[in-house]
Amino acid sequence: MTENVILVDQYDNETGIMPKMEAHIKGLLHRAFSIFIFNSEGELLLQQRALGKYHSGGKWTNTCCSHPRLGEQTIDAANRRLKEEMGMECDLQYGFNFIYKADMLNGIAEHEFDHVFFGLSNDMPKPVANEVADYKYVSMETLEKDIETHPDRYTEWLKICFNKVMKSHLQIF
Repeated sequence: MTENVILVDQYDNETGIMPKMEAHIKGLLHRAFSIFIFNSEGELLLQQRALGKYHSGGKWTNTCCSHPRLGEQTIDAANRRLKEEMGMECDLQYGFNFIYKADMLNGIAEHEFDHVFFGLSNDMPKPVANEVADYKYVSMETLEKDIETHPDRYTEWLKICFNKVMKSHLQIF
């Protein structure tokens, strides 16, 4: 079954749908979401993307990210994907959104209108192996230093939104 993404304009108004791979090859702006789960110690739950992912395999990133389906509210998609990918549930709160475009390997470009959600949980994830290679909780200060020292270990979208996540999560929790 072909997975589609929702194409949007710069204001997040729907402009159509397209198969996910085609949208990434053409670098077209589409709707996405990113989830950042923190524990009660203020540590962020990171996942290492499975090595077999079509892009950014093996890189560390935020807790979960994906795309909503046509007709699906973005918050509902975020809750669905958190359960499907990380095997956990959490009360998610909207944080902010941002648009980014990043070229990946193999002629693919991520061009996303990304909705960012935050959650607080001390539950341990039960990730799906074909999605997630590993996970860990890390302090934001440690993560900030490691991104500066080893940027190639992290996904482009995490690096792009990190400073805003750093500021926003303090206001929410």
